[in-house]
Amino acid sequence: MQLGAQVLQAFEPPTGSVGYGGAASVAFASWLDGGKMPLRDAGRRGVDLVIGDGDEPRAASFSGALRLDLTWFDRRGPYRDWQGTDALIQALAGIAYPVGPIEGPPLLPRGHAPQIVAGATAFIAAMGGLIGRRNGWEGRRIDVDILTANLCFMESQACGAAMNGDKAVRRGVNQFTTYPGGVYRAADGWVGVTALTPAQWTAFCDLIGLPELGRNGRYLVMSNRLADAADLEPLLCEALLRQPALYWVEEGQRRRIPLAPMPTLADLPATPHWRERGSFAPVTEASDATGPTMPFRFHEVGAKAERRPRHSGAALPLQGINVLDLSMGWAGPLAARHFADLGADVVKVESCGYFDWWRGWDGDMSADPPPYETRPSFLMVNRNKRGITLDFKMDEGCALLRRLASWADVLIENHAPGVLDKLGVGALGLAEANPGLIALSMGAFGSRGRWRGFRAYGSTVEQASGLPFVNGRPEDPPTMQHVAYGDPVAGLFGAIACLAALYARAAPRAATWIDLSQVECLFQLGADAIVAQSVQSDPLPREGSAHPASLLRTCVSGAEPDTWLAVSIETLAQLEAARQVVGDASGTPLEEALPAWSAVRSVDDAASALQQAGVPAAPVRPCHALLFDPQLSAVGFWESLDRAFVGRRAAPRPPIRLDGESPPLKRPAPTLGQHNAEVLGETAGLDAVALAALERRGVIGTRATIRAE
Repeated sequence: MQLGAQVLQAFEPPTGSVGYGGAASVAFASWLDGGKMPLRDAGRRGVDLVIGDGDEPRAASFSGALRLDLTWFDRRGPYRDWQGTDALIQALAGIAYPVGPIEGPPLLPRGHAPQIVAGATAFIAAMGGLIGRRNGWEGRRIDVDILTANLCFMESQACGAAMNGDKAVRRGVNQFTTYPGGVYRAADGWVGVTALTPAQWTAFCDLIGLPELGRNGRYLVMSNRLADAADLEPLLCEALLRQPALYWVEEGQRRRIPLAPMPTLADLPATPHWRERGSFAPVTEASDATGPTMPFRFHEVGAKAERRPRHSGAALPLQGINVLDLSMGWAGPLAARHFADLGADVVKVESCGYFDWWRGWDGDMSADPPPYETRPSFLMVNRNKRGITLDFKMDEGCALLRRLASWADVLIENHAPGVLDKLGVGALGLAEANPGLIALSMGAFGSRGRWRGFRAYGSTVEQASGLPFVNGRPEDPPTMQHVAYGDPVAGLFGAIACLAALYARAAPRAATWIDLSQVECLFQLGADAIVAQSVQSDPLPREGSAHPASLLRTCVSGAEPDTWLAVSIETLAQLEAARQVVGDASGTPLEEALPAWSAVRSVDDAASALQQAGVPAAPVRPCHALLFDPQLSAVGFWESLDRAFVGRRAAPRPPIRLDGESPPLKRPAPTLGQHNAEVLGETAGLDAVALAALERRGVIGTRATIRAE
């Protein structure tokens, strides 16, 4: 709707089912549904897309429209009839398990993030389908379920556990698989810290007055820092109390350390950087409530160009679309992967001297197999792509990149703002040179505003988003949900922005440069809390797994060690049904009777018994258990791909179905420079002699030439 579509709403959802209750729920419902038109007032003509929940008769009345069904669970599996809630999805998808104290229980994150993530995934699929229909794709129906859509957060860790034999560990509040990568108290507030590489760790220790730690060879390796976190943590906490938060952030960023500002939920809308970007606005003209605006801005550049013709009879919606992926890590590559899964030809561009850092930044680059070809995280997010290498610091490399940009319909990059511009191959410059190109820049804080140059990881993005002030117990510091929560969310909204621009390109248009802020993407997930905070003066209370809109929301232990059952009761009928299952007739409150009942049962049996009675409950899955979840196994979510250096390994299927079938896994992630000859031959007409000359001069290659950082 905010992108220009007319949205017709068949019914008004009850405001009490969303948000924090009372006036906050009314305001949040306005944020969600403001501007939509009641269906009864508009008729049914001209409907392009019908969004439903699997109700066959209701959707069938809109013949000819593309149909999108969004459900809690894939109806082909054993959870088909389960009651779903946001808390249960976070439990089943592996998100909740690592959050909370070491001894447990895990803490269920608040909010409606799972539904928003699934909605974003569904938007990508639906927009791809609408574009595909223009180009000859004949699909009629798209299915997305909320559980598999939310596996984007943990799929890499799940497959990494299968590959390396690792198991998920709950390390404590704000302690994940990197160190340091958490939230610390400063003299006047909070600061987010992430220092992953040896250079970042050394610079961070110098900054906080502990240079001896930075020069300790043991701690140049992050796994050793993680192992000794209990000893290091008190030293970091004491040091960071000595200065105000903004001092640490500005001085740290000057030293190229990803330190994060952490405005509270109340302070976010008034923060100068977000005011400059217009990141917040009144929910309605007559309301005092404030909510986030769209996390990206469109800018037309250059002259208008005609729409390129496409071939008819496409097997997948985006077949015939060309995408140039200049991104690294998780966010940009995931955005590009959505294009690849829907049929686009995606070419990933790296260099031998500065390859994608998600291949790894440590280890012996000359080893066999080289470590940069074995990292599960890289393998997951770059499937279905072709890969080449080009040295952007050489004129020949930049010239070839410009030729590739003229071939592309979409370009995606997530380097720090200005990095590629200095080399003459930034997204804005390439868009100006290629009429019709859609170029996405994914800076953590956006490409404009006073914080535009801040370095960041996915952890930095979460720390700066306000979300840590939503979660955790009252005695905890602001609590993070994930080691890199911002990355997959930004990937979803990056794909959304590009597809919206691609859809608009049906008519002659100039090139489009998209300025996306990854932090603003997380504002969308925290919108219910941001809106709620804007209508009250006191800070929103943090109450662990509990939520003011739920009658009972908790995690209780099962019979086996470190197994947990999530229960999320939201109606009086569910509460009474749970009492019947637990079987306590003494009048003991359910929150007291439930732990004793679950403690003698497996969490799967306990969840099944409650769900059969209509009570929302689910096991809390650690990431290594996701590969064996009965629902995911039944629907065939996990497949396997054969790849050089690692052999046959588990891989997730796309979390969508097109006319009942998941898009295929066509190819594994590319090895470094794997498709140099193929791609450069097609796009630049280079023969074997020319390619060999480029390789001799180091413009292209297939092996790392330096240690990447």
